[in-house]
Amino acid sequence: MSILKAAIIGGGHIADQNHLPALAKLPERVQVVSICSRDINKARALADKHGIPFAYDKADEMYQAEGRPDIVINCTANNLHYPFTTQALENGCHVFCEKPPAMNAAQANEMADLARQKGLILAYNFQRRHSPEYTALKNYHSLGKLGEVYHIKAHYLRRRGIPGWGNFTNKAIQGGGAMIDLGVHILDLALGLTGYQLPARVVANTYDFIGKAGGKGLKGSWNPESFEVEDACFAYLSFPGNVSMMLSTSFALNMEEEDVVNLEVFGTKGGAKLYPLSVHTEIAGELADIRFPHLGDVDIQLENTIAFLDLCEGKPANICDAAQGAVLQSIVEQIYQSAANK
Repeated sequence: MSILKAAIIGGGHIADQNHLPALAKLPERVQVVSICSRDINKARALADKHGIPFAYDKADEMYQAEGRPDIVINCTANNLHYPFTTQALENGCHVFCEKPPAMNAAQANEMADLARQKGLILAYNFQRRHSPEYTALKNYHSLGKLGEVYHIKAHYLRRRGIPGWGNFTNKAIQGGGAMIDLGVHILDLALGLTGYQLPARVVANTYDFIGKAGGKGLKGSWNPESFEVEDACFAYLSFPGNVSMMLSTSFALNMEEEDVVNLEVFGTKGGAKLYPLSVHTEIAGELADIRFPHLGDVDIQLENTIAFLDLCEGKPANICDAAQGAVLQSIVEQIYQSAANK
């Protein structure tokens, strides 16, 4: 296979600290040729830092110039995922987009349809599915050891983790708060254990008490007067086949721990907790707990980047593709709609 030429759109932290270091470890498969940012000085500074030849402040110019890519990594704000992904697909590029897929389900479905029509790859950067714990849990489940998974408790909670920078509290740019920023990660993992299907029923509540009140934060201070999103979201999802899920996520919640990220999985033959990974079952007629103390460390961003490149080359890959992204975005929309209809 020839080396793919890549462009980064969006010159912020996620491009600088996540995607570019991962891409740099794969020189035999991909070469980053362009950085595009609305601030040309920012684009050039990031390009110079990472030894990238071309910098642009207009994506349409990039597609017509020497820095034209084969693949685009979309690292823009949430409200720009749809326009820049659509533009890249229209210009014949595969797209690796940051999460969440879009601002609403219609956009995610339209992008999935366009990628399919063009014969191009669209995938999303839900890199947590490459954690060694989740990989081991998925493998254990695939052996039938959990039986039929019928209920999952999914948590991504922060005690006081409202970001004090960026646009995280701006609804027009982000589309929401804790659910669309944090909850989507743990939702992706839970859906991966239950067939990635749409729910039959969603009941949800969102809150903004702490965000609106202000207070001491662990991720900088925020302005309560301009806080426009939810600081906590709790949802109950019921799926076909009598499968259920409880999803809890927060930027700010009055709890003991500073943060909690976990899945609790309940099946007909066994259950599991993701972090640290343990399985709870019966062996030889006795209750038994299985631990996994030797899983090691994995560069989950690198693994998800490899998965994207594999998909571009027609290989099977463990990645949130366009179809799954559309399902996830639809669920997020249903959660927000349920919470609004109280």
